[in-house]
Amino acid sequence: MPEELWQSVDHYITNLFALEDSALLDALADSEASGLPPINVAANQGRMLELLATVSGARRILEIGTLGGYSTIWLARALGPGGVLVSLELDERHASVARSNVARAGFADVVEVLVGPASTSLRQLVAERTAPFDFIFIDADKESYPDYFEQSLLLAHAGSLIVADNVVRGGEVVNEHATDERVIAVRTFLELAAAHPRVRGTAIQTVGVKGHDGFALLYVTA
Repeated sequence: MPEELWQSVDHYITNLFALEDSALLDALADSEASGLPPINVAANQGRMLELLATVSGARRILEIGTLGGYSTIWLARALGPGGVLVSLELDERHASVARSNVARAGFADVVEVLVGPASTSLRQLVAERTAPFDFIFIDADKESYPDYFEQSLLLAHAGSLIVADNVVRGGEVVNEHATDERVIAVRTFLELAAAHPRVRGTAIQTVGVKGHDGFALLYVTA
């Protein structure tokens, strides 16, 4: 039973490294109590994001898809003094839950949650000539991944790292005849990233409590 084994390994890693503290567990509990969908990253994935942002030396982080703020807290923990995190969320109710969770975790002063369609918010950030971000995490509606990628490049600099979640889709990403719009969009996103002259990247499959999926890791070279 591979899924049962995957979950057991995730629980072992989470417990071994004591990954979740009260701030993270409370964020999950409040998200569930508020009726938010349980689609946040797993604890070991959250730590991976924190470590990637840390080794990137990220002082400015952009998150596309806030949900209840669980991954936001992980990423905020990677920021050094003076660092800021901008998170984009479509749903005002989700944003309200996230702001409360982020504040309880001690990051109210460094995290800004912008509400509205992420494509609109991204274009506004570009139009405002916002300072580029060092680390960008994409974890929102899959149908918009190609656009999020293109807009993220406009908000990145040489050396920025872009990480995108949910790019394997239970293995459906290899199905060139897929009719699911999410799969089609993810395939388009990966093809754009693979061919882009400013990007060096890869994608990694993951299994665990979140099933079979994966992350794309894209390093902006110029």
